[in-house]
Amino acid sequence: MLDRIGNCRIIGEIGSGGMAVIYKAVQEPLERVVAIKALKPSIAVDSQFAMRFEREARFMASLQHENILHVHDFIKDGETMYIVMEYVQGIDLYDLLQLTPRLPVDVAAIIALQVARALDYAHFRGIIHRDIKPANVIISHQGEVKLMDFGIARDHSLSDLTETGTGVGTPSYMSPEQILGDKLDFRSDIFSLGIVLYQCITGQKPFVEDEARTVMQKIRLDRYASPRKVISTVPSSMERILARCMEKIPSSRYPSTQALIDDLMEFLAGRVGMNHSARLVMYMRDVGVIGEIEADEILNAGATRTVGHGASDRRLVRHSGMVFSAALAAVLATGAAIQASAGSFSGGEDKYSAPSDAPIIPHNAGYLRVVVDPWADVYVDGEKVVTTPTAQSIALSPGKHYVKYKNPYYHEQTQEIVVRPGETKLLEAQLKPKHVVHKPSQETAKR
Repeated sequence: MLDRIGNCRIIGEIGSGGMAVIYKAVQEPLERVVAIKALKPSIAVDSQFAMRFEREARFMASLQHENILHVHDFIKDGETMYIVMEYVQGIDLYDLLQLTPRLPVDVAAIIALQVARALDYAHFRGIIHRDIKPANVIISHQGEVKLMDFGIARDHSLSDLTETGTGVGTPSYMSPEQILGDKLDFRSDIFSLGIVLYQCITGQKPFVEDEARTVMQKIRLDRYASPRKVISTVPSSMERILARCMEKIPSSRYPSTQALIDDLMEFLAGRVGMNHSARLVMYMRDVGVIGEIEADEILNAGATRTVGHGASDRRLVRHSGMVFSAALAAVLATGAAIQASAGSFSGGEDKYSAPSDAPIIPHNAGYLRVVVDPWADVYVDGEKVVTTPTAQSIALSPGKHYVKYKNPYYHEQTQEIVVRPGETKLLEAQLKPKHVVHKPSQETAKR
């Protein structure tokens, strides 16, 4: 393995593909951790693969967007090339779907929204990605979504590196026109993103090869199974978004990437009452991608600044001391071991000091877990304690308590509960919308 590339000291190899190897490195002048994508020595620098590699570097360097992986440098050294890129500690969507094949619909919509924003930025600059798939979407531990790998992207101002009539991309995620090798525009990426979103929500791809047809024939000719037939709880509004993304004829799809963004934003507005990155962090914590302590640190850091779409995150973790202490107590009660990153907890000493204003949990506390559809700010005895969705336990003293659910789009609900020492009580609530649109009766419709 290489020791150095340019001014970067190699730490280790973190991935490899048919054309390139990825290294983790430190860019020494800035002490910045980076990822380096190195063209394999077996690939000639004058080959078409090398031309695509260099074009990828140029495309990504020209696209400075929060949802696109940043390129810091490009090095051409003798018989090989290197792209010095932003290092993202996280998990790609392919691996996340291996871990949990079906995502909650709000989590899937947030990921799709961030990818759509990256595409809208690229599309405005005339760049078509052409390879939207789970492996090219990475989610950082901070809940950031990044689109990567522009190796087969096309710029309308440059010549294509594929022959006319030749489809390039990943077959399961291609658009019909991409399979045919037709000239593409932004609507091809929208079709591919629709496939990814469908897979995230249902746990399966919409077009799967069988004995009768190949996957490419199915994409061109067949209708996919309605997502609500696969998962009955998929909202009809999401079904409509998917249908418009995956229309066979490009002119029937969204007229712009921004139009898709608008629909995804509207879909999420009544379902996710928190910063979108925070929701992704919480989900990755729930499925074990990141630990409780790391997630708590990230959410606490987010609580002190204004991010995302302009609202302060403070309300997300206002009672993080209570939530963390409750989760810690619950874990210790079951005899489970807390796994911490290097140096967080070590030896026999307790190196964690609770904040001075953290609530004291009585030794005979009970615990409350809350599930609310679609979401709510949860108040216990008049004090806000958490915003759902969350897997955290709320520590409460034994006795009677009043739990209230608030969502600006839905009617408030209140429950009276009795907590017993050591008991974990699960509460479930289905909120009723404030404005219900009634379908006209047949008699009214005829008038």
